[in-house]
Amino acid sequence: MKKKASKPLLTLGRTDIVDLPDLGLHNVDVKIDTGAYTSSIHCSRIKVVQEADGSQAITFTIPGSKLHEKGVHHFKVKEFEQRSIRSSNGHLQKRFIIHSHIVLFGKRIQTEFSLADRSRMKYPILLGRQLLNKRFLVDVSKTNLSYKEKNRYEHSCSLPQFQPVLYQAPGRSRPAARA
Repeated sequence: MKKKASKPLLTLGRTDIVDLPDLGLHNVDVKIDTGAYTSSIHCSRIKVVQEADGSQAITFTIPGSKLHEKGVHHFKVKEFEQRSIRSSNGHLQKRFIIHSHIVLFGKRIQTEFSLADRSRMKYPILLGRQLLNKRFLVDVSKTNLSYKEKNRYEHSCSLPQFQPVLYQAPGRSRPAARA
């Protein structure tokens, strides 16, 4: 029996800069964490609210300062679940899980995010094994590979008479990509 040829895996570095279009967030710093199963996103003020139709939703905020943007982003999600997640310090925590899309290497990928207080962490988002599995290899000597490809693509798509502009969130500056 012949084994199916698998498509080549893309390589991610230890960090990257991604878009979360469902949440309206762009150019967000993420850390790749092969030790975490579920990806997580920094948020606060998580509340379960009762909707007029009797269903439940959760509301939460993501502070803009953690995303290098001004202001606070408020969200309401009707599709969610709650699970026990083991935190990095080994404690079991009940966390809300939402589904959202993330853009890596120009591809929209739906994944799960646990809502967590990451205010003491450097990166507002962790990408875990559930997202990485069978899609990506991780090379810890590299950084921002998806973001660099995004910038190369946007520069190559510019019309010659126009000056290429990096895709950046308001108030966000990024050093030029190095080869």
